[in-house]
Amino acid sequence: MKVLHTSDWHLGRSLYGQKRYAEFGQFLDWLSTTIVSEQVDILLVAGDIFDTSTPSHRAQSLYYQFLCRVAASPCRHIIVIAGNHDSPTFLDAPKALLCTLDVHVIGAATENIDDEVLLLKDAAGCAELLVCAVPYLRDRDIRQVQAGESLADKDHNLLEGIRDHYARVTTLATAKRQELGLDIPIIAMGHLFTAGGQTVDGDGVRELYVGSLAHVHTNIFPPCIDYVALGHLHVPQKIGGLEHMRYSGSPVAMGFGEATQQKSVCLVEFSNVANQVVNTGSAKPSVELLNVPVFQPLRQVSGNWAEIASELRSLVDSNAPVWLEVIYQGDDIVSDLRERLEALIEGSELLILRIQNTRLIDRVLNANHAEESLEDLDVNDVFARCLAAHDIPEGQQADLRHTYQQVLNAIHNDDSQAE
Repeated sequence: MKVLHTSDWHLGRSLYGQKRYAEFGQFLDWLSTTIVSEQVDILLVAGDIFDTSTPSHRAQSLYYQFLCRVAASPCRHIIVIAGNHDSPTFLDAPKALLCTLDVHVIGAATENIDDEVLLLKDAAGCAELLVCAVPYLRDRDIRQVQAGESLADKDHNLLEGIRDHYARVTTLATAKRQELGLDIPIIAMGHLFTAGGQTVDGDGVRELYVGSLAHVHTNIFPPCIDYVALGHLHVPQKIGGLEHMRYSGSPVAMGFGEATQQKSVCLVEFSNVANQVVNTGSAKPSVELLNVPVFQPLRQVSGNWAEIASELRSLVDSNAPVWLEVIYQGDDIVSDLRERLEALIEGSELLILRIQNTRLIDRVLNANHAEESLEDLDVNDVFARCLAAHDIPEGQQADLRHTYQQVLNAIHNDDSQAE
């Protein structure tokens, strides 16, 4: 039996205003083809299917077209759990219809926890796998607010709530396995942040519980679980160094911080699982990482002007359609950095999505605000500092601020109306 584990698709996500639907579509095409070529029996999607709780029509279309394509393939079951970016009610809305296609969706912690324990059957109708399909557990799902509780109490109660939830679903799963009299595997799914989990700058991964740093430990997963399929962290990684506990990671780089990261999905294979008698001591599965192709190259270019110019010329010569983040770190002030960069890449396949002029930022913040960082300022503060730094006459500043506000309003209106 082959199981494919993936997560954190973030369909609909854009990168500095650049839409990525083509890239997501290429990934889903590759994934559906891989499911067929690898003869995958069961697909697990461990949350954050969409990037927002109100996905665009185009993002929804990608999702449903993919489900229909895989449902028509030899893959027998698809299990989808919600992540913290997903709307539980949105994912759950078509679950009865999707269930007829053997697509099982768990959008929120269920009133009857038994509904989170799924018994999957093979083509002959025999039981082959138990899945504890636990979605992202929201604060309200796992603890009650108590008067006068401290932050430490809150963290403790969150962790205990998560631990208790997994203990209950795995107890139900082992009981079902005993009733069947078959030593079929048990998989646990989840969307959470484990202690020691690895992240990278700019990946968009955030803490799951407001005001809390509650990270779960591997001991919340009982030994009876044969594989743990997690989502939330974008870096593919083992949990606690254990082969059978994994984050599949995001299949597409979510930001320039992930640009050099090899993306993958987990192919999990169980041997000789059918019709075994309970307590025969089934072995943990083998896990193989299948590398996801790069559908849209990202590149971070940094250094002084000479270093940046040299690297950009090489990229222009390669004629690759790369999206770029440029970070200027030279000592000289280059006030026309964007114009220089655009002139260098003119006529090429390169596209610059973001420019950081650290020298100009330093000048804008200046020595009188030595303890400030850019994150301390809003967009209007930065613009005001830029006007002052460039000695713009007071008489011109009002008109420039007005024009700047018009630009900001136009950007926000475009974003709200975009698909």
